[in-house]
Amino acid sequence: MKVNIITLGCSKNTVDSENLAGALEAAGHTVHFDRQRNDCDITVVNTCGFIGDAKEESINTILQQVAVKTRGHKARQLVVCGCLVERYRDELTAEMPEVDAWYGAHEWEKMAADIAAAANATTSQPAAADSIAAAPTARSLSTPKHYAYLKIAEGCNRACSYCAIPLIRGAHHSRPIDELVAEAKQLVAGGVKELIVISQDTTYYGLDLYHRRALGELLERLATESGAHWIRLHYTYPTSFPLDAIDAIARHDNICNYIDIPLQHINSRLLSSMQRGIDHQGTLDLIATFRRRLPNVAIRTTLIVGYPGETEAEFEELKNFVATARFDRMGCFAYSPEEGTPAFALGDPVSTDEKQRRIDELMAIQEQISLERNQALVGQTLEVMIDRQEGEFYVARSQYDSPEVDNEVLISAANTPRLHPGDLRQVRVTDAYENDLIATLC
Repeated sequence: MKVNIITLGCSKNTVDSENLAGALEAAGHTVHFDRQRNDCDITVVNTCGFIGDAKEESINTILQQVAVKTRGHKARQLVVCGCLVERYRDELTAEMPEVDAWYGAHEWEKMAADIAAAANATTSQPAAADSIAAAPTARSLSTPKHYAYLKIAEGCNRACSYCAIPLIRGAHHSRPIDELVAEAKQLVAGGVKELIVISQDTTYYGLDLYHRRALGELLERLATESGAHWIRLHYTYPTSFPLDAIDAIARHDNICNYIDIPLQHINSRLLSSMQRGIDHQGTLDLIATFRRRLPNVAIRTTLIVGYPGETEAEFEELKNFVATARFDRMGCFAYSPEEGTPAFALGDPVSTDEKQRRIDELMAIQEQISLERNQALVGQTLEVMIDRQEGEFYVARSQYDSPEVDNEVLISAANTPRLHPGDLRQVRVTDAYENDLIATLC
């Protein structure tokens, strides 16, 4: 059987799809990711249900695949899974009877077994549905082969007022350190050079399993045992940040000098309403600690605008914070009311146009900061990892840039020796823009 897996949403979903693909390939099926040709026997749509825009994208994608199916293409079965199904299975089932099967965010083994059973029925082979879920299998990467996400936990124990993830994914559940180190070694043996450590909240890692925060210990083991050239930390949380993780970053050259920490806001009243467990001063103190203990650290954050009750004065406070904190990387989202969350009862009084105005103003400030930071790098030498060739340029990243969300380093392909994805090279920065550096090989 040929299976096409379409993945929407975050990198945690990416890992789920890759695990499913590995199980299916181990059972003898051919798996494609986001295949454009409509020639597969089964199409799987792995959905996101985090915020309004993500839900809309998921629904539109399902409808597109329903249209493909009903036009009589070879895609004989359409399967939909993941976060959106976990939240709205009954409504989706009623509205889209053309979908053959629905699976929630925790039904991966059942889905793999059912797909195997469907394949066996189609080909008249002996049933082997139980074995596909039982046997441990390697992931089949959908990312370029030189980097991979390492998901260290599932679920979330935080109570952020705007977030539906705990409703969808359940309580935080850490994976054992030895298991993660073994997976990391397996990935590196397969050609991965960069491991991106992810979960809904990486700083909570270990509390359920070891009764202590164990992120620092995990990073130490990954740095010394995995063989990865770069290890990158994502999705940290500001409250009770484990400072031994900072010590691990400082000790090991193969842990990127990079912290992804969604701060969401700076106003103490709004942070309290968001149930973030930190206030204005605590946030400033944490940033100062990062920069004191890691002088060259790149800090990436994300912010929310238009949270219910955000006043113009509180938004101005956020703008001033962005201007003075001078983050290396930043994203910004409009508040989205989510059923079942504490903030849902507050309504959605800030208009869509006003939210967009606030996003535009914040990002304009950040773009100027990014330009100034990049211009300061002109003339400096950086180690970069090649991601791909695109037109006349090789596209690369430094340790300060995560794939798909951060800056890129562009190297002219003209008069440059042939480069390949995953290659590591020293480059000299010759020019700078808001989101890109121009460089030449040293």
